[in-house]
Amino acid sequence: MNESIKNGLEKSISYKEYRGLVTNLLKEGKSTGLVQSDEIFNYSKLNNSRMKRLDKTFHLSKKATKNVENLPEKYIWLVITEGWCGDAAQILPIINKMAEASENIDLRIVLRDENESLINHFLTNNGKAIPKLILLNAETKEVLGDWGPRPKEAAKMVAEQKEKFGSLDANFKKELQNWYNTSKGVAIENDLLQLLSITQCV
Repeated sequence: MNESIKNGLEKSISYKEYRGLVTNLLKEGKSTGLVQSDEIFNYSKLNNSRMKRLDKTFHLSKKATKNVENLPEKYIWLVITEGWCGDAAQILPIINKMAEASENIDLRIVLRDENESLINHFLTNNGKAIPKLILLNAETKEVLGDWGPRPKEAAKMVAEQKEKFGSLDANFKKELQNWYNTSKGVAIENDLLQLLSITQCV
């Protein structure tokens, strides 16, 4: 795993660079990822709009701000994602706001399809679900934990849907996006603070 982490960090980009990459690819009629199609492009276009809105309108809670401001150690948040992922569009802006609020969190982004070895170490139910946040000690690069691809409540909704119907249809995906909008980032904040707490630093 150490080699995969090292390679991932070497390929990683900042959140600003990631947003620029997604936007520029859309201008070319493309998305990130190995698979290109009209459907993938349309998902990416919609997700870009969602991220743009959250980048402008989302504000951290006082609790989250206080906790990340007071971290006594430095961390790297290495996030595996792709521009077409609907969950990532709702989650990455919140992750970025938390990282921006702390001098001790260095947020780095890598693309899943370009880092297969890395994502294979962080599968969810044997699948390459994203986004996936890997919590690293900034100095040693030791993996302290990971999180994703969804907040606990959303993950439960998805699991129940799959158990009942075997897949996620368009209506459910719309319901899931509505849940994100209603949650307003609170569930994501709480999950990430809990992840940090395993290091006994929060």
